[in-house]
Amino acid sequence: MRFYIDMKKESEFPFERARRVTQEENEKFKEAIATQFNVKLRNRGRPAKDENDLYEPISIRIHPQVLAWAKEKAKKQDIGYQTVINQTLLKHISL
Repeated sequence: MRFYIDMKKESEFPFERARRVTQEENEKFKEAIATQFNVKLRNRGRPAKDENDLYEPISIRIHPQVLAWAKEKAKKQDIGYQTVINQTLLKHISL
């Protein structure tokens, strides 16, 4: 079932009649989109970190080939490229 509202201007949307989507509905929407378009949707936002796993925000310059490698590896593993860099560095220092 589709609903279309005849609106002349964007500001004419009847917000007072709108309702919030529940978390359960949102999950069903995501599942339907993933099924219909045959895609895997990624979770958004940062994962919660425990106190022993906090990260310090920094700025760093990395050689373009290193960055390309990290992004390629991250795409294959479906994780962020910064995670790949962190994992590689942690393995190198044996933590």
